[in-house]
Amino acid sequence: MIRKHDIDGGKGFDWGKASSDYARFRDIYPPSLYQKLTQMGLCVAGQKVLDLGTGTGVLPRNLYAHGAKFTGADISEGQIEQAKLLAAQNGMDIPFLCCPTEALDFPDASFDVITACQCFFYFDHTVLAPKAHRFLMPGGRMAVVYMAWLPFEDPIAGESERLILKYNPSWTGCGETRRPIDIPGAYGQYFTLDHQEVYDAKLPFTRESWNGRIKACRGVDASLSAAEVASFEAEHRAMLSQHSESFDILHYVAITVLKRR
Repeated sequence: MIRKHDIDGGKGFDWGKASSDYARFRDIYPPSLYQKLTQMGLCVAGQKVLDLGTGTGVLPRNLYAHGAKFTGADISEGQIEQAKLLAAQNGMDIPFLCCPTEALDFPDASFDVITACQCFFYFDHTVLAPKAHRFLMPGGRMAVVYMAWLPFEDPIAGESERLILKYNPSWTGCGETRRPIDIPGAYGQYFTLDHQEVYDAKLPFTRESWNGRIKACRGVDASLSAAEVASFEAEHRAMLSQHSESFDILHYVAITVLKRR
């Protein structure tokens, strides 16, 4: 169970509870994200990459064919179990570690690239900034990625978000608007800004996959009781029945790349 005073008002959440839905429904980054990373020379052949907050290993698995040697780490045992299972099913040799990011330890200059997708704001940056600097090769880079639906512009996303808040009023993952990733000042001593961008992406869903995607967010599966999740899902499915079977959901994708000083 994770608790942070600035996330969900201090309400605890456990990503292990969401692992099954996460594995099925959250491998949804658009191809453009992977193209942008590899075009920047990140996560490609000849590199060693550490993926922080790897979850079910979405990033390493989708970039595996580009030839980098990945290591994934996550605090959730359930997420790591799913990551190992999915990698094995696809014949991928990716070591996955169950460990808090702040407790990771590797020799100096172990990696060419560090990645952190959908997880950067969970970390203690006073610990991570010097540690990431130490883990990276001279000139190594750290890529931070965040993607979110846009509830004020996409009607279905807005409806789903309002329903999450009905069941979990303290959830702070709501109300997203386009914005670059906030990089705490702790990184200034160790990194320079190499690249930053924000762009839109329309992601395809069915009623089933969008319901699963919403359940697998922090505000539902990871936070609510089983009975609350069941009640939420029944209401969410009823809401989605008013829409077509397939639809796109408008998201924004933010990428920030830091370069080791």
